[in-house]
Amino acid sequence: MATRYRFGVEEFERLFQGVKHLELLEGEIYEMSPIGPRHVFAVAQLDKRLQALLGEEAVIAVQSPLRLSPDSEPEPDLQVLKPPLEQYSERLPEPQDVLLLIEVADTSLDHDRRKLALYAKAGIPEVWIVNPVENLLEVYRHPQEDHYRLREILFPGEAKAPLAFPHRPIPWS
Repeated sequence: MATRYRFGVEEFERLFQGVKHLELLEGEIYEMSPIGPRHVFAVAQLDKRLQALLGEEAVIAVQSPLRLSPDSEPEPDLQVLKPPLEQYSERLPEPQDVLLLIEVADTSLDHDRRKLALYAKAGIPEVWIVNPVENLLEVYRHPQEDHYRLREILFPGEAKAPLAFPHRPIPWS
């Protein structure tokens, strides 16, 4: 007989501190696939653009944990957070801190799309999924219960302004 274990974020953090490429989602631990060069490039490029366009108006967290709920702690590729940076010195970001969340789905598209329900339930106002395989940007806005009311697809060369920064279009490709 197999035994299934469920974890809360405190237990997860204590038991798996320092172990890379793990996410806790609804009490279950997921091992993420290794990050490849296309993924690293896309994250670094977006980080550089976000830093340049938003400056001190936001905090950009790269591949950092987000305390989503008592049993979920994903590690999105990029989080655009409310400043100041110092508020995160003693705690992890939480849903009310997130202005925009970005996942780069090089090999994890299905997994990242499954996380959308958790992000919507937590009230994350906007999620972007960069899909380098199909060369598309999926924009999800306006969470309602466990889904987003708006889904938009953008093609290469089309920039998008986040809801929190409507006059700051960000090129994603």
